[in-house]
Amino acid sequence: MNEPRPESVREERDAHHETFSDRVDDRADEIASAAVAGDIEQVSLWRDAWKGLLRNPFFLVGALLFVVFAVMALAPQVFTSVDPRACSLGRSGEGPQPGAPFGYDVQGCDYYSNVVHGARISLAIGFLAVLGTLAIGVVVGALAGYYGGWLDSLLARITDIFYGLPLILGAIILLSVLPERGVLEVSLALIAFGWMTAMRLVRSNVIGVKEADYVQAARALGARTGRILTKHILPNAVAPVLVYSTIAVGTIIASEATLTFLGVGLQLPEISWGLQINAAQNRLRDAPHLILFPSLFLSLTVLSFILMGDALRDALDPKLRR
Repeated sequence: MNEPRPESVREERDAHHETFSDRVDDRADEIASAAVAGDIEQVSLWRDAWKGLLRNPFFLVGALLFVVFAVMALAPQVFTSVDPRACSLGRSGEGPQPGAPFGYDVQGCDYYSNVVHGARISLAIGFLAVLGTLAIGVVVGALAGYYGGWLDSLLARITDIFYGLPLILGAIILLSVLPERGVLEVSLALIAFGWMTAMRLVRSNVIGVKEADYVQAARALGARTGRILTKHILPNAVAPVLVYSTIAVGTIIASEATLTFLGVGLQLPEISWGLQINAAQNRLRDAPHLILFPSLFLSLTVLSFILMGDALRDALDPKLRR
């Protein structure tokens, strides 16, 4: 029986090794290409979205309103130099007049100055609470969507429990047992009962993205779970969360004003639109301006975030961009 020649065995082994190496190299190239394609697609999406936003008049109006109120909150002295706490009871409830375009409040303080300074706390609570809800919602939703199984079921059931209590009602219950009700306490109450929508959005998008080619490519290249989530999954699942968070700022601001109007939100000596509306409820007939101006500023602020959120949704939705 003829034994194979050593040279033939060596040549066959080398040929097999070259074929295997070529396959590995080809697979590596495919993996790298998928990862790069995912990054390019993400950059293209945001570039096209930004161009769409700049052509959307609703976004421009909303952004302009937001800039005005942001400057009002950060630098109220740009709009008024009057001390909002300088009061004269003799002018209590007086209407608009020269030198006092919004009139005076029930304590005789310049109402225009008070309304301008009220933007700071309202916007602060809005952004603080939304950042808190996003922090909880993104972490919980990402873990539930990526790992699935019993962890997903457990976190989903916890979310359902919190969903059973409406935002305003839950915040009322929590705030009613707190001795102090400042900016931090109101924000924490709104965070505690407002993170569930962000969680569900992140969870559903992570489930849809985690099996994409570029995620599998990163996993095949040995990337760790944390890097896969932060580098490849969450950036590609952030679009609906961004839309939600933009609109949620307006919702939180309105919720804070509602809680304060009901007497369970902010307390004096804080200056906020909710407190001003609360103080005006007993002077509707003889001093209607007391409820008109803070309500107008509150409505315009909420409207600005709704306009920007709707424009973001249209810009980031591929179907609506066609």
